[in-house]
Amino acid sequence: MEEKVYLKANVIAEPLVNSWYAWPYLIPPHTAAMYMANWHMKIMESFVSNPQVHVSALKRPEMIGGPFMDCPPNRIPAVTELIRRLKKDQDSMMRLASAIRELDQKLLREARGYSLESAYREVPEILKGYVELVYDLNNQPSVRFIDGMLYNSPFYDPSLQEIELSLSNDDDRSFVFSTPRLCDTGRLRMNLPFSYHGFDELFKMKQQARPLAEIMEILDVDKEGKDLFSTFFTQQAPRNCLKYSGEGVRLRYFGHACLLFETKSIAILCDPLISYQHNSEIFRYVYADLPDVIDYVLITHNHQDHCMFETLLQLRHKIKTLIIPRSAGGTLVDPSLKLILKSIGFNQVYEIDEMETLDIEGGSITGVPFLGEHADLAIRTKMAYLIRMNDRGFICAADSNNLEPMLYEHLTCYIRDITALFLGMECVGGPLSWLYGPLLTGSISRSHDQSRRFNGSDYARAIELVERLKPEQVYVYAMGQEPWLSFLTSINYTEKSPQIIESDKLIKECNRRGLISEQLLYHKEIIL
Repeated sequence: MEEKVYLKANVIAEPLVNSWYAWPYLIPPHTAAMYMANWHMKIMESFVSNPQVHVSALKRPEMIGGPFMDCPPNRIPAVTELIRRLKKDQDSMMRLASAIRELDQKLLREARGYSLESAYREVPEILKGYVELVYDLNNQPSVRFIDGMLYNSPFYDPSLQEIELSLSNDDDRSFVFSTPRLCDTGRLRMNLPFSYHGFDELFKMKQQARPLAEIMEILDVDKEGKDLFSTFFTQQAPRNCLKYSGEGVRLRYFGHACLLFETKSIAILCDPLISYQHNSEIFRYVYADLPDVIDYVLITHNHQDHCMFETLLQLRHKIKTLIIPRSAGGTLVDPSLKLILKSIGFNQVYEIDEMETLDIEGGSITGVPFLGEHADLAIRTKMAYLIRMNDRGFICAADSNNLEPMLYEHLTCYIRDITALFLGMECVGGPLSWLYGPLLTGSISRSHDQSRRFNGSDYARAIELVERLKPEQVYVYAMGQEPWLSFLTSINYTEKSPQIIESDKLIKECNRRGLISEQLLYHKEIIL
């Protein structure tokens, strides 16, 4: 019988859609079309037209994360072929994006508060039956996309989904959102939908051995890919993670906004983003440090560093229930996160509303309002969480910005006895166009764009939040500084960065007041 093998701990598994790194907005057809047409296509055409501009720009650290492809000019033929394939195979998506722009602009020009009934005749043919035309209470017109219908239309094509495997020996990965994945040696693509059960079987092999031939058959690996595929496995058994059996609550910080809360009976993971395991001077918790069963995974908001497919898909077989913010759905900027996650294979997805409480074994999970950090767009898919376990209370506030202190004043009537507050302080975030620019159907002035940013709380807003919630401990997190996050965040803070200055002020003041406070970095374990 063939010997059983394990999936190596340093195997990177990148999810791709049409050769681009996958994140939630590349799943719904209407948002995927806009990013394909207005981001992917434009970046690739710019690179082919003038590759040296891209090469020169990326020599400056502050330009990493911008619309510049990170590949040498000799890859122009491969990029040209990808452009050709996108234009040919995704012509309907290009036309869908054009129709969305056309319809939105037409409504803005012509709808003046009168009935929209006749406007349905003017809807582009490609969109007919997939949209509703509506006004708000101030007679401002807009398009409501019927998300569920679009997932059942020809525009939703799971065959564009792939997972690409490669081996990692360090944390160095180039920024993924501005460069397509070209076919390179040492990388193996599996052209299967993210929802395919075989991926669960593959990722189980990080802890459970099985014959190589068996997993090859499940994933339909061909003879040409067999030799490369076999390099991703080892006969060496991984270390085992012992289940936490203490009487209190164990908290482990995995980096960025990823926190694991455990009691002897339950495990809750917030904003999963896990480092791979390889030789490094920096200790970090990795996949092997997670329990065999994760009872609840909480997602605070629908940004790529908080709702990360690369980690979520590898954990899907461990997760019982995903808890997400209730979303409005139906818009370009706020598609249904529930439908996104269900489409990629998560069956138990529970939407929680603001101030709604879910009872769990030994405690509860409550949705807490989350303001700011979304460039003033009407995005409802964002939530902080109050987790109660063994009479301890923890607030995971992610990138919440204390724009309205009275919100937290009102919350003090309901939220008391907080053991620890976890707050992001990215107080100088990127402009609106950095993330949502491809969804805009019209132009936006530079001054408007620069004024509407993805900001979290600064010191003044953070200390005011602390004064109202009165936590015993205060931790700054979600700052994106871990080296294994550079491919997502492109962050390179210094001591003079406003984010560091402001967070240091908060920590110093909390310490002065007798509160335990620090900025979380790399790893942390707390037993309470």
